[in-house]
Amino acid sequence: MILKFYNLKKIDFKLSKIFLFYGKNEGLKNETINNLIINKNEISNFDETEILDNRDNFIENILSRSLFKEKKIIIIKRATDKILKTIEELITKNLDDVIIIINAGNLEKKSKLRIFFETSKKYVCAAFYADNAEILSKLTYNFLREKNISISPANINLIVNKCNGDRETLLNELNKIEYFSKNGKKITEENIAKLTNLAENHSVSELVDNCLAKNKKKIVNILNENNFSNDDCILIIRTFLNKSKKIFKLCCEFESNNNINLTISSAKPPIFWKDKEITKQQIYKWNPNNIKKLIYKLNEIELLIKKNINNSINLITDFILDQSSSNTNN
Repeated sequence: MILKFYNLKKIDFKLSKIFLFYGKNEGLKNETINNLIINKNEISNFDETEILDNRDNFIENILSRSLFKEKKIIIIKRATDKILKTIEELITKNLDDVIIIINAGNLEKKSKLRIFFETSKKYVCAAFYADNAEILSKLTYNFLREKNISISPANINLIVNKCNGDRETLLNELNKIEYFSKNGKKITEENIAKLTNLAENHSVSELVDNCLAKNKKKIVNILNENNFSNDDCILIIRTFLNKSKKIFKLCCEFESNNNINLTISSAKPPIFWKDKEITKQQIYKWNPNNIKKLIYKLNEIELLIKKNINNSINLITDFILDQSSSNTNN
């Protein structure tokens, strides 16, 4: 069953319990998912690779835990055609108290997963295409008007043009501007340049986040898709250091309270909602002692890169791949 994303709010969860959302517009997908699952009891996020590596346990987990919860929301991220067999098996089970949302990237028309949902009369399929500049500009104007923030049209265009069609990136940058403006400071082009970490650095931040979460497959994809320069290597190291220091504090807090949700919710500064899931992964993968050792290594590799700038790409790539493979949670 094919629906437009704006019609999903009319969905009757008693009739439709399995959804396929596909396309590159992660911001709009996440926004739609958050609107759909509001006030639902339990939410569990899984990566497709995580499920495929232990498929039987995943199915057993859903069936057993569903007995004790009124409603359970399963979100499957980075899905491909490989997940279809698992979905078909789940359909044969009694899942009256389970809602499954499958989040996939671009799917071709011949995709088996897409065809299955598009031709189904019971399960819902919705496409999420990239936002154009007009939509992003409207979102920006509405946000600024609601927050009573004054920014020139030229600076609005500057923010929108650099977000690369991603409303999630746009929202993050607008939140930074909102916090800055609360101090009564004027928003200028210079301030925007200092405040925002727009599309140019998005791949660097994503690379570091996935390395700290030890998502090696994702790391390899990022390295293959981006042509990092020698100058970028210093940016990667500095980003790595900043994020590692934040994770060190969170790991210490988690070691003290042994409550991941409390650790995330009490973090200072607050963690943006889109970063909460990968931050949890990072906390689970590290402990204070090992993240401290990583910070020392980062300082050493920074000095090494500065001394061997012409070989910096190889140095940083080897370092990242090595860290993504090492065991650090013991």
